[in-house]
Amino acid sequence: MVKNIFHGILFFIVQCVLIFTSCYAQNSVPVRFVFYNVENLFDVTDDSLTLDEAFTPEGENGWSIKRYHEKLDNIAKTLTALGEWELPALLALCEVENRDVLYDLAKHRLLEGAGYKIIHQNSPDRRGIDVGLLYMPAFFTPIISMWIPIEFNADPKMHTRDILYVKGLLFQTDTIHLFINHWPSRWGGVEASMPKRVAVANILRAFTDSIFKADGKPNILIAGDLNDNPDDTAVYKVLGARSKYDGNSSELYNLMFPLYLNEKKGSMKYKADWEVYDQIIVSGSLLDNTGLKVKDGKAVIFSAEFLLKEDERYLGMKPYRTYAGPSYLGGFSDHLPVYIDLSK
Repeated sequence: MVKNIFHGILFFIVQCVLIFTSCYAQNSVPVRFVFYNVENLFDVTDDSLTLDEAFTPEGENGWSIKRYHEKLDNIAKTLTALGEWELPALLALCEVENRDVLYDLAKHRLLEGAGYKIIHQNSPDRRGIDVGLLYMPAFFTPIISMWIPIEFNADPKMHTRDILYVKGLLFQTDTIHLFINHWPSRWGGVEASMPKRVAVANILRAFTDSIFKADGKPNILIAGDLNDNPDDTAVYKVLGARSKYDGNSSELYNLMFPLYLNEKKGSMKYKADWEVYDQIIVSGSLLDNTGLKVKDGKAVIFSAEFLLKEDERYLGMKPYRTYAGPSYLGGFSDHLPVYIDLSK
């Protein structure tokens, strides 16, 4: 009898220690948020509703099961290297075709231990490429997820990727608002395409303004391939993502500005120029060192050597991409991943 009581008390103590240790780890160890444009992560099946024919075995790119799995291997390798085998708790991706490719990625042998859950919805993009979010439920609990549609009054037939909005709890205690983006490309020229990015920036700013109005110090995290640099009109003037934190918690700040202007780094390369289209923008509350915060107030462009190759035409290095036109190179992506660490 006494022995059973002793074992019961011992079991209770052990469980309390395990729970305390788990909670302490979740609240003391920074978690990583990553955004990665993975460059055309398509499956091999032709979707009759989208223009994905190039990425089928019969298409001009000669896409195949073998190449598809090589692509998954490359993405998984990048993510494990990026965290030195500590996988990101939050992984936002763009240029993914559907939920199936996200499922295959999450079940990859290098990633399956993370237990990733998926938030995804097919977008109206004509090629069928979307944004999506993988998250570890041990660190993040979604409360609301919705897709913000993008409509262009000047061109109602134009379709682009929806913005993914997710409101959730990080570390089980801190509310955070995530906006995952893939803005319209510069196809047709910078000036000709700029109004479309300005339109998306206006829509996004309206949503963030409503959050600021409801909560004076919200934790807002905007990430995505914006197809603009931090100092371009849509990002800097319309969205209002400032270049330097000035202590105002009710404003947005672009963590890529120092990398772009001061360090002359980039996440993708166009001809001879490195650009920072892949961006992470946060509200001031994540920079004021109270509560949830961005570690060191900095973002990182992950530029491991294996993600780059020699640029024979424009000199230096460039991202080691999967395709150059229809030519298969077998690389990783034409963009580099970007990330921040979040801590209490």
